[in-house]
Amino acid sequence: MIKPGQTYRSADPRDNIRVRIVRYVSGWHSADVVDAVTGKRPRSILASALHDSPTTRNGKPRRTGYVLEQS
Repeated sequence: MIKPGQTYRSADPRDNIRVRIVRYVSGWHSADVVDAVTGKRPRSILASALHDSPTTRNGKPRRTGYVLEQS
């Protein structure tokens, strides 16, 4: 479940992007996020791109989207 304050990292191993959820309402299609370190670069990310697990249903590592780091 997506909640404000959670930190996500990019699933792409080439990226070093971390974002923090600022605002999300259950049922919305997107979440408002900022850079996790600086708190800058406000933007929206599709909620479907935010994942709880670093692996897919088949056990393969995720290559797209963002993976939950901490609640």
